[in-house]
Amino acid sequence: MPAQDVDASDSHNAEPGERSWTEIDRFAERWVDVEIELDPLVGSYLGDRRSDGRLGDFSPEGLDAAAERLSRARTELDRLRPQDACDEVTRADLGSGLRLRLAAHDAGLDAGDLNVIESPPQRIRDAFDLMPRDGEDDWARIAERAAAVPDALTGYLRSLHRAADGGSAPAARQVVEVAAQLESTADTDGGFALLADAAEGAALPDTLLSAVTEALTGARAAYAGLAARLRDEYLPRARREDGVGRDVYALRSEEFLGQRIDLDECYEWGLAELDRMVSEQNATADRILPGAGVDEAIAFLETQERYVITGTDALQRWMQHTSDDALARLSGTQFSIPQPLHDLRCRIATAQDGGIYYTGPSDDFSRPGTMWWSVPPGVTRFDSWREKTTVYHEGIPGHHLQIGQAVVNRGQLNRWRRQLAGTSGHIEGWALYAERLMDELGFLDDPADRLGMLDGQRLRAARVVLDIGVHLGKQRPDGGGVWTAEYAHDFLSRNVNMNDGFVRFELNRYLGWPGQAPSYKVGQRIWESLRADRQRRDGDDFDVAAFHAEALALGGLRLDTLEKALGSSGP
Repeated sequence: MPAQDVDASDSHNAEPGERSWTEIDRFAERWVDVEIELDPLVGSYLGDRRSDGRLGDFSPEGLDAAAERLSRARTELDRLRPQDACDEVTRADLGSGLRLRLAAHDAGLDAGDLNVIESPPQRIRDAFDLMPRDGEDDWARIAERAAAVPDALTGYLRSLHRAADGGSAPAARQVVEVAAQLESTADTDGGFALLADAAEGAALPDTLLSAVTEALTGARAAYAGLAARLRDEYLPRARREDGVGRDVYALRSEEFLGQRIDLDECYEWGLAELDRMVSEQNATADRILPGAGVDEAIAFLETQERYVITGTDALQRWMQHTSDDALARLSGTQFSIPQPLHDLRCRIATAQDGGIYYTGPSDDFSRPGTMWWSVPPGVTRFDSWREKTTVYHEGIPGHHLQIGQAVVNRGQLNRWRRQLAGTSGHIEGWALYAERLMDELGFLDDPADRLGMLDGQRLRAARVVLDIGVHLGKQRPDGGGVWTAEYAHDFLSRNVNMNDGFVRFELNRYLGWPGQAPSYKVGQRIWESLRADRQRRDGDDFDVAAFHAEALALGGLRLDTLEKALGSSGP
């Protein structure tokens, strides 16, 4: 991709029933290539193997160059005129995304991008999980990317110093926690070491094996070195406060939701929603053990062997079976599920930080959609009643159906709309909506499974309150002053039935990734409101399957764009 404005000259020969590509479509198609050029990790996420051997430039100079490309693209997009309703959506969403990213750059937020869940160190590490390992060319790409890790992390540290110079340094808590993650990745049983072990067993030529081993050893050393420099050199410069304040939070909230909201109203709604979840949980606990509260019901369930899954191999098999069963039972009823989406893989991730996530299919479906489960070291017991709703959230009818359906709809949607557009509020809101839908459809009739779903929904409501409370310095629900990290830990512990290690990881995630956690529950609120509005409008003619088909055909969107599109029945 040349350095000048985005080339909009690509052609698209429409098949019968397809849209003819417009200037805006061609612009969006080429913008995907620009995104991959700026950050090759995006290509790996999309299954575009052309980028697999490279890493982006995380240095201050790299961030400035990316911002210049964003600015030029925004100017060019503003000049293009929509030709149909689909163009209106693309132009609105892509333009808003460019605007918000430029605002984040101007505020120095890209330079200070460090948190425990989704910042360059985690993204670089996780990208290796997505890289094929089937042949010598694949391993050569792994070696090439691993060899680029030291320079990438050196540039990244310089950007962190720029953020500190400009007053936008990340919080000290995030620095300490990420340093620990870096050390874990660099350990002899960390992700790079496991990858080196896999290379040893791949029957590679000696020269290639040596190159892979040397590059992975260098990557491990770079992670260990960055950990030390974060603690010794950067920690004194980090921000002491966990909260980011109203201005930064409002920007981040709009990025994650794709909609500007009244943060104070949302805080009060979150409190009411949390109370509603607690009431539902108590009623469900009584069904499990008459007269019992939630804690007693959970203690009882933990003694029931029929819900126990032992070992990660068994967990993987259970995930796959649960996913396959949902797909078979939903196809042709609530949803028309295209054949390419019938291949959903369930995998155990090499990272061991406890995350659960989904990666979409490649644009040609040569790489299927995949559900990943990252299991912390030493964890060997899993309770199916806790986890069943997670499979529905990540798979069918959650992320896999929504993201995969957009890829299927290539005759109507440009590649940007199929694979890169959308917000956390749109995607995660749909996944929570999907969890509730599965309850409505009887997939959670076992009260134990329903209690597990409600436990997750209660957590999502609690973190609306916590996230806004901490970052905006709101008054605590107990009237004891303003929110602090210590109070947030106690509040979260009371509202999720998980061990303290999970609670602390989740809390650190919210503190370092402002605005993301509420996007789940707020997004669900908007999805449910859209369905209720359509049902009121259509009355007896309301068809929930048709509503789902129309909504999913739109691909990824901002939530405000989704509301307009569904309100006007536009694409």
